[in-house]
Amino acid sequence: MAMVCLSDFEAYAKKYLPKIVWDYFAAGADDCTTRDENILAYKRIRFRPRMLRDVSVMDIRTKILGSEISFPVGIAPTGFHQLAWPDGEKSTARAARAMGTCYIASTYSTCTLEEIAAAAPGSLRWFQLYIHRNRAASQQLVQRAEAMGFQGLVLTADLPYTGKRRDDVRNGFRLPPHMKVKNLERAFEVCKMSLLDPSVTWNDIYWLQSLTRLPIIIKGILTREDAELAVRHGVQGIIVSNHGGRQLDEGPATIDALAEVVEAVRGRVEVYVDGGIRKGSDVLKALALGAKCVFIGRPALWGLAYKGEEGLQDVLRILQDEFRLSMALAGCARVSEIGQHLIQFSKL
Repeated sequence: MAMVCLSDFEAYAKKYLPKIVWDYFAAGADDCTTRDENILAYKRIRFRPRMLRDVSVMDIRTKILGSEISFPVGIAPTGFHQLAWPDGEKSTARAARAMGTCYIASTYSTCTLEEIAAAAPGSLRWFQLYIHRNRAASQQLVQRAEAMGFQGLVLTADLPYTGKRRDDVRNGFRLPPHMKVKNLERAFEVCKMSLLDPSVTWNDIYWLQSLTRLPIIIKGILTREDAELAVRHGVQGIIVSNHGGRQLDEGPATIDALAEVVEAVRGRVEVYVDGGIRKGSDVLKALALGAKCVFIGRPALWGLAYKGEEGLQDVLRILQDEFRLSMALAGCARVSEIGQHLIQFSKL
């Protein structure tokens, strides 16, 4: 089967992954309203394309926190990549390097930070952190990430407790015995999400800043109030995210929350978005609303399930080609020309 768009990879992954694994990757919280709305919300945004703009030469590069990426799509942190492909996060890191973009490695990786760094030396990678009750273990993770050359620290803020994902409860989801959450192996019994620290507050940003020189990006912001608090506490970036609809159901779609966050920060920090990106035109819409870059979660896992590193490169390449084409057809030759003038919201 020719893989033409991201939904082709989704169909392949659903067909060939074990049901318990597919259900884990696909799961949203409760009724999955927010998970589905993340995708549907993009369909309510329409373009206002401009004509006769000379798009014979296209430049789709951008920078995030000063590092150039080949186009404004990175790989969001997701857990347990070995469930999709035997080499797990090592394949993810190699694909990101090959495509010249950023990979955010998860605390819940099935490869160690050291293995991920060794798989793709010189690549742009950030580390996503959950703060655990065992603060010494969290501190050690931060310091290991910095020592391994990770260039950013992404604090996930929307998981004081794990959302209720019904299929995982029905399936009794656990990692297979041969897989480990490698970065936490010495510190915890594997996969005890209850070890997350629900007492984390904004003051813990200061604690993280005392541990590392890495820029701190906060993930999970959906309101202007929290965006303002993030700026006040000295973060360098915000990822507008609802955890792929896996946490609080019936919150806003991320693309709907994006404009409010962008307006609140007034250019003082970079703003990114994840959730629901399935086409290059979705990337264009997110940038028109003020995102500096988008990050993909489930589509990266579908690519891994298809052909590992090669499959993930295919996913990224399709998004790259679609984004370039959407930009050209909307009348933009470079990323700096993208703005809110390009879009309108459907009245439907």
